[in-house]
This record gives sequence, C-alpha cells and structure tokens, in this order.
Amino acid sequence: MMRRFGRYSAALAAVMLLLLLGSGYGFSQTVVPDTPAGKAFQGWLTAFNSGDAAAYRAFVEKNWPSGVKLADRIADFRAVTGGFDLRQVEASSTPTKLLALVQERKSDQFARLTLEMDAAAPNQIATLGIRAIPRPAEFALPHLSVGDLVAAVREKLQKDAAADSFAGAVLIARDGKPVFAQAYGLADRERKIANTLQTRFRIGSMNKMFTAVSIMQLVQAGKLKLTDPLGKFVPNYPNKDVAAKVTIEQLLTHTGGTGDFFGPEFDAHRLELRTLDDYVKLLGKRAPEFEPGSRYKYSNYGFILLGVVIEKASGEIYYDYVRTHVYAPAGMTATASEPESQVVPNRSIGYTQDDSKGAPPDKVVPNTNTLPYRGTSAGGGYTTVEDFLRFANALEQHKLLDAQHTELLTTGKVVTPSGRYGYGFVDQTINGLRCFGHSGGAPGMNGDLEICPANHTVVVVLANMDPGAANTESDFITNRLPKP
Repeated sequence: MMRRFGRYSAALAAVMLLLLLGSGYGFSQTVVPDTPAGKAFQGWLTAFNSGDAAAYRAFVEKNWPSGVKLADRIADFRAVTGGFDLRQVEASSTPTKLLALVQERKSDQFARLTLEMDAAAPNQIATLGIRAIPRPAEFALPHLSVGDLVAAVREKLQKDAAADSFAGAVLIARDGKPVFAQAYGLADRERKIANTLQTRFRIGSMNKMFTAVSIMQLVQAGKLKLTDPLGKFVPNYPNKDVAAKVTIEQLLTHTGGTGDFFGPEFDAHRLELRTLDDYVKLLGKRAPEFEPGSRYKYSNYGFILLGVVIEKASGEIYYDYVRTHVYAPAGMTATASEPESQVVPNRSIGYTQDDSKGAPPDKVVPNTNTLPYRGTSAGGGYTTVEDFLRFANALEQHKLLDAQHTELLTTGKVVTPSGRYGYGFVDQTINGLRCFGHSGGAPGMNGDLEICPANHTVVVVLANMDPGAANTESDFITNRLPKP
C-alpha cells in the first residue's frame, strides 16, 4: 500500500464515494452559499459530522435517495476521517453545483468535495464525490524548529494514544541520530504487554524497499539489467506474454500490468502459499491487465515476481539474500519475514476492526485470520523503528548501493496519486521538502518511512493497528519538518 492517498482512497472506496473529478481550484470563500447546492452540502456535512448513524440515514433518505445504499457503511469513513471541516468554497460553484475544499478533523489531509443537485428533483442531491488532494500551497503549514516539532509530536501522540487511535512506535532522526523516539499502546492487549522501541511491527508493503534495493544490487553487480524481460530469468513462466513483455523496470514501477494477488484465490489458499513459486503456480497463467509499460497500476504480484528474479539471478533464496545483502550490512538485527507460526520475540499482535455483524465500531480483534503464511518480497515482514533508521542511514551512507544506483533507486519515474514512484520508493514533495520512502498497510498493520535528504531527517512510524494509524502521524510530522 502506498502512503498518504492510499489510505484515504481505500476508505472512500469502502463507502463508494470516490469520484475522480477534476478542475482548477479557484477558491474564494469559506461561507456556504445560500443556494440549493449550498444548503444540501451544509445539511450533509452536519449529518456526517454528527457521527449519528440514524440521523445520517434520515438525511440521506430525504435528500439523497441514491446514497441510501451507502448510508449503513458510512460509519467506517466517518471513523477514519473524524469528520470534515470546510476550508474553502470554489468560485466556480453554481446554484446547483458546489465544489468545496475540506479537511479531515483527524489529520492534515485535504479533500475536494463535489456535490450536484438533481435536475429532475431540484431539492435532492444527484451525486456527491470526494477525493484526496495534496495540501494546497495557500494552506501550507509552518516549518517548526526541532524543539517545537518534538513538543508538537509528543502532544499529538499522547492525545491519539489516549483515544486509542494510535498504538505503535515513532522515531524522528536528524543527521542519522534520533531526536525523538517513543512507543505507545499495547503490543498484546490480552496480556497487557506494552509496545517499546524494540517491538517488531508487521510492515506490509514496506518490504518492497528491501526487494528494490536487492534488485538494484544485482543491477550494480551486472547480474541483470532493468530492460531484461521476466522470461530471461523465468523462462518457463506460465504466461508467455508476461514473460516476454514485462521488464524488470516495469515490475519495479508497477507498470507491467501484473495485478494483485489479494482476492478470493489468495483467501482460499492463504496458508498454502509458502514460497514465492507457490504464488507463481497459483497466478502465473494470468495475462497482463494492460499493455506492459502503458500505465501505472500498483501491483503486489509484480513484487512477488521481483523476488523470484532475485532468486534466479543470485542463486539464493529470497529470504537468505535480503538477510545477507540488505539487513546485515545495514546492521538490521530485528528484521525478517519468518512464518507466522514461528514464535518471534517482541513481535506485536496486530489489531483490526471487528467487522462481524453487530460488533460495535470501536471493537478490535487480532488480525490472525488475515495473515499470510509468511511475509514475501511484496510485503508482510516485520521490523522495528530503530532498524528502519539503520536501513535509512545505510542507504544514505551508500553501504547498500553506490551513489549512482541509490539515486536511480529513489528518484521518481512514474506519476501516481501519491507522488512519483521510483524503484520501490515513492518520491514526493511535502511542504516544499523532497522525501522518499514507502508505506505499508493491511488489517492490523500500518507503517511509513520517509527519508528527507535536504534537512537530513528520517521519520519512521509503525503501528499495530489498521491503516491510517501510522500514516496520520507520519503526515503530521513531515508536514512540519524544519527547513534545511
């Protein structure tokens, strides 16, 4: 999972409100206009922000009939955002169409809301769509000094931990050394074991950074080329189009059309998928979803294939390769992807929202029944915030790759909703500062690493909670980093 918009879009998709609508901003006012669209927006916002499911449903039944089928699922979206505050109304709004800029109450995230009235029933809403957007420049947050940033972060984390919206560990480093490091909440709620800086958190897609570094090491060593097709290393790959057309670079940038592996087939065989080859046997016959290289679409399965390439090009099992060539030179002693059935000291239990019928919205349960047999080259391993700092330091000190290949690895190549995607790293500008890294998220796990070279800052946030828990804290920090 990618950081920032990945979490937000997933929440929107869950309630089917996501509409990819586009136009210029042109903000002009914060007062809701006294128009049919303005009145409908104000009514919707009041009902949504109330957190009262019955009141929200009553509003929708009366004012937005086509949204009734979504009304019972809105609670998840409301819980993720905390509601919205209006920040601006666009000048291009009309009496029957309102375009507004809103901000989540729980985070710094901005969104653009578009509401249109029904021409056939002028007092009713026809469509209502929301999409996440980068924070507009006119709403840029102030850059804080290191001391003020640490104070603000400490205050926010204490508040969020007390509200049970964050449990995990946070580390901020300057010039390679921590200036803030603290853990919150429980690693095991039943046994009352607290999270610490040594707690190992599952990291979801953050494993992709280790896989990408491994590929680039093999490129640097001359054992493969970015332009090589998959079939050069897996000549017996079941689908011949994928083998012949999809290149290593396309797998690294999610432009190969190789799709995901999550879904009914994964659910049916979750614990049977024990090696990377098992994934290929299950999914290798699939044709590309689109012409390889023609566009971007995030592909977990593509990084499974990169793990297979690492094994073929190096002659080592993927897990052995990353342990020897990534973790060891970086000094990462608490990072691995051992099977879930194996006892791992200090590994936290992930807690996810209980989605069983009738469960209260604040009830969480262990994520045990969602976990794969073990983490893979696409994600699912575990580490600590301290080990991630060691990884970031090793990258910047060129202990893993030379300067040329490090730059190639981390520089964005493909435009995405979250910035430019490089090779297993997202390259983006956050409040004027370039940062690169990757996030990860799945039920009961969320994390983010951001390396911001201009001011020599590293931010690591890991949580044993559902996506949003870590990203919200990471966004809060990176939006306020000191100037170089």
